[in-house]
Amino acid sequence: MTPLDGARHPATIRPGVTRTDPPTLLVGVHLVLLDANTVLLGRRHNTGYANGLWHLPAGHMELGETVTRSMTREAEEELGILIAEDDLALVHTLHHLDAEDGRSRLQLFFRPARYDGQVCNAEPHKCEELRFWPFDELPTSTVPYTVHALGRITRGSALSTLGRPA
Repeated sequence: MTPLDGARHPATIRPGVTRTDPPTLLVGVHLVLLDANTVLLGRRHNTGYANGLWHLPAGHMELGETVTRSMTREAEEELGILIAEDDLALVHTLHHLDAEDGRSRLQLFFRPARYDGQVCNAEPHKCEELRFWPFDELPTSTVPYTVHALGRITRGSALSTLGRPA
C-alpha cells in the first residue's frame, strides 16, 4: 500500500519540479468561428509559437480575467469583433499534456452564438492571413492540437486529452 502522506520519494518531472508539486496549468482560449461548414483559421507569424502554421484565433487567459472575458478580449484584439460573454458556448475542453515547453495546458474552445462587427485581421503583425477552411479540408500546416480539437468538436465530444504525462 502506498502512503498518502508524501513519504514516498517524489519523481522529478523536470529540474526543480516533482510530481508532488501542485499542478500549474496555463489556460488557452480558442474561438471556433463558423460559416456554413467552414471554420476560420489564421496563419501565424512573428508570435514565437507555430509560426507559418494555421490556427484558430486564440490567446491565453490573463491574471484576473475569467475565461469568457479572455475569449471576448482575444476576439476583439485579433478579429475586431465584439462578443458578449453570455453569447459564448464552450464546445470543447482539451487537456494538452505535453506542450513544446513541457507545461500542461487546458485549452478551451468557444463558439459564439452571435457577434458584432466585421471579421478582419486586426493583428497583421502576428497573422499573415485569415481564411475559412472546410472541416474536411484543413491545411496540412495546421497546428496539430487544433486539428485534434476540431475533429472532436465535429463529433460532438466535449472533452479530450492529447499527449502523454511527463
